[in-house]
Amino acid sequence: MEGALERWCVTFLGSAPASELFRTGHLSEVVAVALVDGREVVIKIRAPSRRLAASVQVQRHLHSRGYPCPDVLAGPEPFGELMATAETYVPARGTPPEPPPPEPTAQLLAALVDSAPPANEFPALNPAPPWVGWDHSGKSLWPWPDDLDIDLNRHPGPDWIDDTAQRIRARLAAETSPAVIGHADWEAHNLDWDGATPVLVHDWDSVAIRAEAAIAGAAATVYPSNGTTAVAATIEQTAAFLDAYARARPSRWSSRANETAWCAGLWVLTYNAKKETLGGGTGYLEHLGREHAERCSLAGI
Repeated sequence: MEGALERWCVTFLGSAPASELFRTGHLSEVVAVALVDGREVVIKIRAPSRRLAASVQVQRHLHSRGYPCPDVLAGPEPFGELMATAETYVPARGTPPEPPPPEPTAQLLAALVDSAPPANEFPALNPAPPWVGWDHSGKSLWPWPDDLDIDLNRHPGPDWIDDTAQRIRARLAAETSPAVIGHADWEAHNLDWDGATPVLVHDWDSVAIRAEAAIAGAAATVYPSNGTTAVAATIEQTAAFLDAYARARPSRWSSRANETAWCAGLWVLTYNAKKETLGGGTGYLEHLGREHAERCSLAGI
């Protein structure tokens, strides 16, 4: 990796790494380095995909408009059989508060949607990631997961999970509101925090094209997630986020848009709960079980 990383940096950034700042990763290998020329950069290495170049373009567009996200410096460019990008390293200011406040977190998402380019200019962002992929093109109920090498459809049940997913898909298939570009993984640990204020957005591979209410609803359901203790929002937290998001937008939510938001959030929980039955993640089944009936009612299914 080190030799390949040095060659990539020299070729596409014009300078070799002088030292490593940190290394981490989940679906991507992420390496932060200080370059010989003094710059500090984050290099993300992942499998090639048709959505990658589009997500990078969206990030560049938003940064150029002053939205708080790292500047893309290079890529996507080949890294062996993989692809890599480089962006400015912005040192973290702080960890997410517990729980994160809904008002500024929702306002930051609304500003992203407002500043994003038109969705029809980025068809490569389709299909959406599976955790918001209720309209996937497969013939079966569940999309292929991004982080498990398993077909969820070959493992039926629990029945209440599969039934809920069927009803969500039917409801959201009837959605006709305009599509926008938004961030589909709006979890607290994907934001940088200055006290109780989110100040920078990461994880730009997770941009997606969805109805705006669906973008808001998915975010409202996961925004307290900090990668350790919190997996999702309570119903009260979800409602507070959606109220704050609606106040940040110029047009008033309709009752149908509100149902769409709750329905999209319910898909995220249901999809994660299904994965949990097969070894993916923990806490979602218990969380959804407590709130299932009320969330279904709010989603209109």
